[in-house]
Amino acid sequence: MAAATVAISSDFLTAFAALPKRVQQKTSTFINKFRVDPTSPGIHYEKIANADGKFFSVRIDDTYRGIVVRQQETGTYLLLWVDHHDDAYEWARRRRCSVNAVTGSLQVYEVVEEQTPIESEAAPSLFAAVSDEQLAKIGVPSEQLSYVRAITSLDELDHAASSVPADAFEGLQWLANGFSFDEVIEVMAPDTNPPKNTSDLGNALQNITSLRSFVVVEGEEELASILRSPLDKWRTFLHPSQRTIVDRSYNGAARVLGGAGTGKTVVAMHRARTLAKGCTGDQRVLFTTFSTNLASDIRSSMSKLCATQELRRIDILNLDAWVARFLKEQGFEYRISYDQKELESLWQDAAIESGCTLGFEPSFYADEWAQVILAQDELTLEAYVHAKRAGRGSRLRRSDRMQIWGVVENYRQLMRERSVRDVDSAMRDARLVLEQNPTAAPYAYVVVDEAQDFSAPAFKLVRALAGEEHANDIFIVGDSHQRIYGKQAVLSRCGINIRGRARRLRINYRTPEEIRKAAVAVIAGLSWDDLDGADDGNVEDEITQSLIHGERPEVHEFRDMTAEIDWISDRIEAAEKAGLETKDICVVLRTNKLVDDYAIGLRERGHKAMVLKARRDDDRSIDGVRIATMHRVKGLEFDTVFLANMSDGVVPPTYLLSKARREGNEAEIDQAERSLVYVAMTRAKRTTVITASGKLTKLLAK
Repeated sequence: MAAATVAISSDFLTAFAALPKRVQQKTSTFINKFRVDPTSPGIHYEKIANADGKFFSVRIDDTYRGIVVRQQETGTYLLLWVDHHDDAYEWARRRRCSVNAVTGSLQVYEVVEEQTPIESEAAPSLFAAVSDEQLAKIGVPSEQLSYVRAITSLDELDHAASSVPADAFEGLQWLANGFSFDEVIEVMAPDTNPPKNTSDLGNALQNITSLRSFVVVEGEEELASILRSPLDKWRTFLHPSQRTIVDRSYNGAARVLGGAGTGKTVVAMHRARTLAKGCTGDQRVLFTTFSTNLASDIRSSMSKLCATQELRRIDILNLDAWVARFLKEQGFEYRISYDQKELESLWQDAAIESGCTLGFEPSFYADEWAQVILAQDELTLEAYVHAKRAGRGSRLRRSDRMQIWGVVENYRQLMRERSVRDVDSAMRDARLVLEQNPTAAPYAYVVVDEAQDFSAPAFKLVRALAGEEHANDIFIVGDSHQRIYGKQAVLSRCGINIRGRARRLRINYRTPEEIRKAAVAVIAGLSWDDLDGADDGNVEDEITQSLIHGERPEVHEFRDMTAEIDWISDRIEAAEKAGLETKDICVVLRTNKLVDDYAIGLRERGHKAMVLKARRDDDRSIDGVRIATMHRVKGLEFDTVFLANMSDGVVPPTYLLSKARREGNEAEIDQAERSLVYVAMTRAKRTTVITASGKLTKLLAK
């Protein structure tokens, strides 16, 4: 007999999470024994009358039973369900477990009565235009074809979710939402070869589609991790399109694009774990992102995903933090400033000392330095005079550039005198140190999350961190639609070649389709890049779909802020009465000042309000409505999101528009503000509510 293979289904974890705590403990003890030896005489398998012949019950205690599939000839054991004795038996009697003859995936599905497809013109089958062969290719079992053909509406399809296999149900959702069969096959990424043996459950477990619903338990530490958070299924189950990206071996750097909610960070975390597993000797992986908050969230999630030995090989920190640590180790004594006001004061002093008469804002010189001069390493006057300035607003004459260069030289001198550097300058210094000894690159692999917010100096540093180009060296995920810090880089110009190694995620797992469409409408019609200098196409034309449905975002205008906060307070109170925890509600605002004002307002109305500060984690053990800026909420998700004070003159702020007009970059600011709104709207897993004090922002005008 083959060595035993024990796997747990996604449904089993759902059932496990619903058990009383004392029963969970007993079930965990049983699973551990079952994993070690499912053939032990101490495991009492009992046949279930009128059920699939492969189904057995196993005793958890006097009241609760587990439902397992036992295939002794292949040594395959599947944990499918756990419940109260009678309910567990009833669940088993209604289901089958088999290998799909077309896709080869291991499926668990409900036995349904034979139904005659509807022929009425008033209620045609939702899948009338799809052939039986096509339904089979997306995973619909032959026994369920008539059942599927009898579905006439999206509501009926939703009701079928618990009956149809998970892979087939996803394909049906895509078809029902207007996607072509070829597009569905591309997105679902199933195995293309039919199985040679449909009776071998062990072989079917290796199918990439099976792994979205089953996990083979390798060890005690992994099992304990899974059972500690049974509903955190992102840690255990990946969609085939995600798993293909995570497991692939690339000849060099790879880049993955995906809209909000498509699981980019999940893919990046699994990729980091895969790379860590393959590390030998003193090899290490760097997982880096733009902000401290995101790095902290990722560190917490990776501790749930990885085994101890894997985690020890992964450094997880934002790139700024790595730079500060490295430069200190190298003996650099200057301070890195992240204070925009301090740096703009330096630029203002530099402009005065240089005698510049152009009259630009200090922020203009700062952006010219970061986005043109440092981005292209144009650190001489002659090089800067000829440097490209795409996307930088008004054209500059040669004489203008010469004056700006005088400001730049004074700025560099002031930084040296005051022992301070901006972060892009510090990144350049760190890169130059590494490039002096390229064989001593500190990491074998680098994983970059939220890549759209990285500057050119940052990506050049990433290249140096991974050393000379080699297999799987750099893995980058991002989405230019979410670029909210105005930074833009072209990977190929930073020494990172992704040609032929670019992928895209298309399934939104977080946001209901109605909210996703409303958010996309905010950024539609604008130009977006693919992080490598090419046009990423029209966001409205993307083959992207949320497989969750809900209500469109609500929009409400109020006479003033008091009336608005009163209304939001009432809605929060109603949500609490309906059973929603306040920590799953977030009120999002454009500025820190507004965050403070609305926090005070909600507290005065009796709510516990927790302000999410920059560089501090959201402690989920603390109850209370979250209140955050649009920038701070990036990377987070909540059941309900209130986008408050989305008023004309507030979003975008009037002062920002005035400054943009003076600098000639109105289009750039408009796009960044729209991205900010897009990010905020797509934090919601269920409900997005938009409110305004006075007139609604023009960004949301129809």
